[in-house]
Amino acid sequence: MTQEEIIEKLKPILATYSKDKEALENLNMDSNFIKDLKVNSANLVDIVLDVEEAFDIEIDNDSMEQMLTVGAAIKIVQSKLQ
Repeated sequence: MTQEEIIEKLKPILATYSKDKEALENLNMDSNFIKDLKVNSANLVDIVLDVEEAFDIEIDNDSMEQMLTVGAAIKIVQSKLQ
C-alpha cells in the first residue's frame, strides 16, 4: 500500500478527532496529531483503534507510543501490512 493510499484512509479517521481543519487539509508527513491537528491526547488511543480497524492490523504498545505524526503512522501501518 502506498503512502498516498494510507493517507487517504487516515484523513477521515483524523477528521473525526482533529480540531484544526486547515491543518487537516494540509496534511503532510510531519503533521503532528497533537500539535498540528489539535487532537486531544485522550483521543490518540481512539485513533490507534480506528487505524487498526481500517487497515485490519494490530498495533503494539511500543508502536502506539511512536504514532504521533502522519509519517510515523504510515511507517507503522506499512510495517504491519508486510
